[in-house]
Amino acid sequence: MKTTVFKEKHEAMGAKMVPFAGFYMPVQFEGVTAEHLTVREKLGVFDVSHMGEIWVEGPMAFDLVQKVSSNDIAVLNEGKVQYTCFPNDKGGIVDDFLVYHFSKEKYLLVVNASNIEKDFNWLTEQNKTFGASLTNKSDETGQLAIQGPLALKAMQKLTSEPIEDMPFYTYKILEFAGIKDVLLSTTGYTGAGGCEIYFNNTDGLKIYEAVLEAGNEFDIKPIGLAARDTLRLEMGYCLYGNDINDETSPLEAALGWITRFTDGNSFVNREALEKQKKDGVKKLLVGFELIEKGIARQHYPILNSDSQQIGEVTSGTMSPSLKKAIGMGYVTKEFSTPGTEIFIEIRGKTFKAIIVKRPFYK
Repeated sequence: MKTTVFKEKHEAMGAKMVPFAGFYMPVQFEGVTAEHLTVREKLGVFDVSHMGEIWVEGPMAFDLVQKVSSNDIAVLNEGKVQYTCFPNDKGGIVDDFLVYHFSKEKYLLVVNASNIEKDFNWLTEQNKTFGASLTNKSDETGQLAIQGPLALKAMQKLTSEPIEDMPFYTYKILEFAGIKDVLLSTTGYTGAGGCEIYFNNTDGLKIYEAVLEAGNEFDIKPIGLAARDTLRLEMGYCLYGNDINDETSPLEAALGWITRFTDGNSFVNREALEKQKKDGVKKLLVGFELIEKGIARQHYPILNSDSQQIGEVTSGTMSPSLKKAIGMGYVTKEFSTPGTEIFIEIRGKTFKAIIVKRPFYK
């Protein structure tokens, strides 16, 4: 099992460590609810060094990334970041990821930890007709997510570059905590604002200490993966392996906004996905709130009023911010309209729920 450079630091801070995506990671420190609310109200720091970083470079870099990405990277310029996915050739999703545009000959792709090898192999296969340079820097790269409404204010103390007014989904290469060439982006998986920073693992502990010190006056706390999951679910963000996978199309996952059928954007399986958009999907990823007391979990059946199964839960939790049980799942198209009453089967009993628009937390 892999570890990040912060393993001993996490243990010293009292983290509960668990296996996750092939890594030994902190699932919580103080407790999920306390950590969740810290990020919503103030700021917290997550170790997300398990994520993958793949560089695509050379004269054919743009062509390769445009081919494998469902979104349209032609709209990007230097300093911009884009959320997208790799469509596979069977209608599903290889992975969802971020694209950092440095130039038309240089891109950074940030992929999910559990899919690093899978994604690199997919890129290598697609690259056979392009010949771009692919470099997997995942093992050398550390990443921290400093999230919350006070995150950028606190992190401004660590750099002379102005960052508090950076637009959402942009990045800068800057000196941070005395370390040169740190990548700081206004991205995140919490919906609480803040930034994510990338650096060489050799500088990781120095940067972590500086982040904690800079955030001390704002009550910064280390945050585990459990709160990361409740935060992302409140925003209705997809988690690969739960809400999206090799069998779910981006259109079924309500990711049509990152599936761009623009002129010249001939991404993998475009024709089939375009036909699916024209014909309409048969199932759709929706959000729901439980009306009756209970918590939905992955794979729980979703039923109609006649107790017939119409879908399946993909993610579910008790929302710390909303104090109610929320979840996501796929249902047949006719039950996907907000306001529709559904039922969740939980350990043999049925619990009433209602389809709602995402995000849950606004």
